[in-house]
Amino acid sequence: MDKGFDWNRLRAFLATAEAGSLSAAARQLGQTQPTLGRQVTALEEELGIALFERTARSMTLTDAGRDLLVAAQAMGSAADRITLLAQGRAHALDGTIRITASDMMSAYVLPETLLKLRDLAPRLRVDVIASNDIRDILKREADIAIRHVRPEQPDLIARRIGDATACLYASKGYLEARGVPEDIPALVDHDFISMGDDARYLEEMQRRGIPITEANLCAGSTSGITIWELVRKGFGLFPMSRDIGRRFDDVVPVLAEDTNLSFPVWLVTHRDLHTSRRIRLVFDLLAEMLSRK
Repeated sequence: MDKGFDWNRLRAFLATAEAGSLSAAARQLGQTQPTLGRQVTALEEELGIALFERTARSMTLTDAGRDLLVAAQAMGSAADRITLLAQGRAHALDGTIRITASDMMSAYVLPETLLKLRDLAPRLRVDVIASNDIRDILKREADIAIRHVRPEQPDLIARRIGDATACLYASKGYLEARGVPEDIPALVDHDFISMGDDARYLEEMQRRGIPITEANLCAGSTSGITIWELVRKGFGLFPMSRDIGRRFDDVVPVLAEDTNLSFPVWLVTHRDLHTSRRIRLVFDLLAEMLSRK
């Protein structure tokens, strides 16, 4: 009797094709390498075609394997959408919600909001993904994202909850040693800390009317918290949200009235997840709290 198509075999094939090896795919799926290998071999025998060319260290797709991969990826996306729809209909205020935001916002802004959420839904767990990289909500790396750029994907919904005001900050020690700049042109004589891509950072600063060049960059990091510690230790200037800057008494704003460093704040979630009671609760609470900043 025909038992029907074994979806676990297709899942094993898809993971192996995308990971490039059985060992990497096994780690991704939480299975053993021999188990995964048997599933892939069984799929090849079931279809009567070779899907991979095997070497000692990797598995390369054959022409037939590449054709099947296109269909398998479409089926995988459909399975992900079914999961999203199921979670979007969930009504219990328990389980886990994952929020991704910059490391600075995760450390200094979100905790007070999450304390209020705990009072409203004590059985709900919130995991904070502190990252300055854009997380793909479509792939379920996070349920809610806090972003400064509106997403363009049609399956995502976003609410602009306001504009965060920011200005340049420097430590009191730095300004005592180097002097306080009297105007924007004077900034070219000061040190700045870069974040991530120097070229993009300089382009954005110059677009905001701050005429610095690579010669002004004395340090840098991809971590917002690390950059802030460099500022506090006197390495140089860096633009920071006023909501965060005013929490520290060892730094002061520089030319706060002369620089336009405001930026939008967007809350983002998947269109289907927005119908979930717990997702909606967290989404609305974050919108309410963060719009007051």
